[in-house]
Parts: sequence; C-alpha cells; structure tokens
Amino acid sequence: MARSGYKYIDPQVVAKLGRFNLIARAVVEGFVVGLHRSPYHGFSVEFADHREYVPGDNIRDLDWLALARTDRYYIKRYEEETNLKAYILLDSSASMGFRMEGLSKLQYSCYLAASLAYMMIRQQDSVGLVTFDEEIRNFIPPHSTPTHLNLILRSLEEVQPGRKTRVSDTFHKLAENIKRRGLIVVISDLFDEPKDVVGALSHFRHKKHEVIVFHVLDKAEKEFPFDRLSDFVDMETKERIQADPRYIRSQYIKEVSAFIDTYRRDCFQMAIDYVPTDTSVPYDFMLASYLTKRMKIR
Repeated sequence: MARSGYKYIDPQVVAKLGRFNLIARAVVEGFVVGLHRSPYHGFSVEFADHREYVPGDNIRDLDWLALARTDRYYIKRYEEETNLKAYILLDSSASMGFRMEGLSKLQYSCYLAASLAYMMIRQQDSVGLVTFDEEIRNFIPPHSTPTHLNLILRSLEEVQPGRKTRVSDTFHKLAENIKRRGLIVVISDLFDEPKDVVGALSHFRHKKHEVIVFHVLDKAEKEFPFDRLSDFVDMETKERIQADPRYIRSQYIKEVSAFIDTYRRDCFQMAIDYVPTDTSVPYDFMLASYLTKRMKIR
C-alpha cells in the first residue's frame, strides 16, 4: 500500500498488526470490522425506523403495511452505510521532543500515528492527520487511498518539535470544525492543565465523536531516575530550576501519578479509551495489546 523507505512505517510491524482492526464501539459512520450504522438516512439495504408523513415527502417511501395497521401515514427511513472518518491529532509541541534514551516522545508518537493510519486505510476507512502545538501546524483532511497514506507518511517525516503546548484551545477549535462524527485519536503527552484538556475532550464527545487518547510519556518522566544535583529546564518555557532529585523524587512521582490518574478517571467517565504508555514500551506491542483488549470488549 505505502511505498517502502518511509521512516515511520516498519513492514514487520504492520505485518504483525495486519490481523487487527480498529473497532469503533460507538455509532459512527463506517466500516470497522463489520458495518457501523450511519446517523444519516437515505436509500440503503437496512431499515432504520419510521416517521410521520409530512407534505412534500416522496410517496414511494410510504409504509403501506403501517397504514393498514394504524390508518396513519408513515415514511420508512433507512440507514446508509459509509466509511469511517478518523482524525489523528498529533502533539508536536516542544515537550514532545524530550527523550532520556531511545526514541523521543514525538518519534514514538509518529511511529504510532503511521501504524494507525496504515491500518485504517488498509480497511478502507478515511484518515486525516492534524499536528499541533499552541496552534494547528498541519491539517490533512481524511481520505482512504494509498496515495493519501503516502502523503501522511511524508508529513510525519517532516514533523519537528515546535512551541508551547495548548491542547485545549486546539481541540475546541477542531471539535467545532469537524462536522461529521467519527473517530478522534489523540497522541500527546497532555502537558496542559488537565481540567482544560478534559473539557476539550468532552467537546468531542458532545459532538458524538468516539475518542481514543494515547498518553505518551518518557519513562524518565514517570520514574525520575536522577541522582545528583541538577538543573532542570522546561523545554517550552525555558524556565530553569536547580534541585537535588533525592529530596524531591517521592513527591514528584506522587504528582505524576496523580496527573495520570486524573486523565484515566475523567476519560473513563466520558467513555473515552485512555491508553497510557511510555517510550520504553515498544509501540507495536502496546498497540497490539490495546487492540486485542478492544476486540474482546467488542
């Protein structure tokens, strides 16, 4: 499907993931392992429900059996079947460039985004890519062709860590502008005020989108493995703090755990799939584990 040579697509990984499909549990428009019923109605093969006849309706849609039973005029409505539209929202803010060893959070996220795009286009669903920091940096509308996958993969290769994080503003703007409900996939370290981010995620849910959040951190951000007096520099604000890790590690880990638990709890309450991971966990293993669990729930 995609030509070889792209940085963020590994043929061995996509071969392993090929048996999985991204299953949408909510009512969205498309095919993701079987048909999902569209909220739009038109001529199709599956009956949906009735509504009362109003002047101007096509009389060919009248349900004559219902008329015989009730002596009232009803119009048949049908469910049309269309492909899923998915949007991958990739955080490319400065903090995503952090790495202690191995892949940076942004590189890890690009591999994840590439694998998801490949899987969805392979099953003939439409997928788009949005990269953002304090504003939207790139917006690729959803399509489902192999050529479109190449466009996404090329764009991922060009992504670089940008400016400050402003997750909530970006998500509110997208929620207002994405009209057709579908699947929203967030890949981010979520380094913004949690209550603001949760409010923005709830905006997507209010618009009837299904949402998956991949919360990507570096292992060092979770475990704080430093052991000597050090200068710690905020990658986005450049603020510098000198501290002895031995005296602050316990409180730091407690705060990070609370940060993660807040997102876990609030996403659960909104029926959002929350998938925490860190860059020490192979992204293909993490994704395969998540999809296996999701398929069982389905």
